Amino acid sequence: MNITRKKIFIVCDSSRSLLDFRGKLIEKMQQHNQVYVFTPKIEQESVRNRLKELNVITYESKLDGSNVSILSDLRFIFSLYKLIRQIKPDIFFPYTFKPVIYGSFLAKICKVKLIAPMLTGLGYNFTDNSSSNKLIVKITRLLLKLSLKPNPHLNIIFQNKDDSQRLIDLKILNKKHQVYVVNGSGVDLSHYHYSKPSTSPITFLMVSRLINAKGIKEYYDAAKLIKQQFPQAVFKLIGSYDPNIDAIAPDLYQKIATGDTIQYMGQVDDVRPDIERSSVMVLPSYYGEGVPRCVLEGMAIGRAVITCDSVGCRETVNSDPKEANGFLVPVKDAGALANKMEYFINNSDDIIAFGNKGHEFAKTKFDVNIVNAELFKIMRLQA
Repeated sequence: MNITRKKIFIVCDSSRSLLDFRGKLIEKMQQHNQVYVFTPKIEQESVRNRLKELNVITYESKLDGSNVSILSDLRFIFSLYKLIRQIKPDIFFPYTFKPVIYGSFLAKICKVKLIAPMLTGLGYNFTDNSSSNKLIVKITRLLLKLSLKPNPHLNIIFQNKDDSQRLIDLKILNKKHQVYVVNGSGVDLSHYHYSKPSTSPITFLMVSRLINAKGIKEYYDAAKLIKQQFPQAVFKLIGSYDPNIDAIAPDLYQKIATGDTIQYMGQVDDVRPDIERSSVMVLPSYYGEGVPRCVLEGMAIGRAVITCDSVGCRETVNSDPKEANGFLVPVKDAGALANKMEYFINNSDDIIAFGNKGHEFAKTKFDVNIVNAELFKIMRLQA
């Protein structure tokens, strides 16, 4: 079968996500096509080396996806415009906010044949109770509306139905748009192998950047409540503490860093050993998730889940009571979170049972190969 090689241009705001979230997709794309990526500086040599092994053509930007910087954004826009004109891609695939907003607009100007922006989560600027700067909220929504203006070459990808409906409610999207929903970024079940969870001691693990939106404070407060009654319970936290407009307060960071309540492990390159040593995965995120990858990784390894009944997170807990793999708790409710932690402490056999159900749920719904097959259809790529 003759397969026409296409030029695929991927743009993102974090070099870590290229292989962590898109590694298998890039591998599959590169088999019969030429992939180009435009990413912030690649800090990990392992990422740089793997992209080189795959013969991916890489360009580096100075984009800061987490903070507002007009000058930095203008430089990024100019560099991206030049690259689109130079590469002349057949398919333009930006993901995360700034690449989607700026890239989709530029790709239309440059008449790219297929533009497939993927919104991996809308964030706090798209919630009704956003405490962000009102002007920034208005500008962000307006820019997204302009960049996603209906176009026959535009296929918009979401990772959950709530996000697409939210943009319809805000009149950013309408019936003229071509919208697709996939099950998150998927999880590589050949990389995250099932292991029976340890329940002695019972260990709760949260993997997340240290930002308010992820529910770091709620995790800390719940851990303090549980420790009063069950001092043997272990709480671990993995994730970076970086400058960010939503970073947790310095005093909370200091409390976490002391290690009295939570074992803070910082950023790690491979979370698998820590998930394998854990009993339950926890993510009390408020909003803005596409489908949280850390929870999918925990499910693949066979860990029960406690997460919030919030956009994206609710996708990871099976709604069928007979197939329960975890619990959903209200957002910003440390007491409810502690209550479900206490349940697992008192019912340790359910940690194993829920973990098994979660592993099966990951296989049937979130297998990266299933998700990537859907993305190939959306981008009109031949497998």
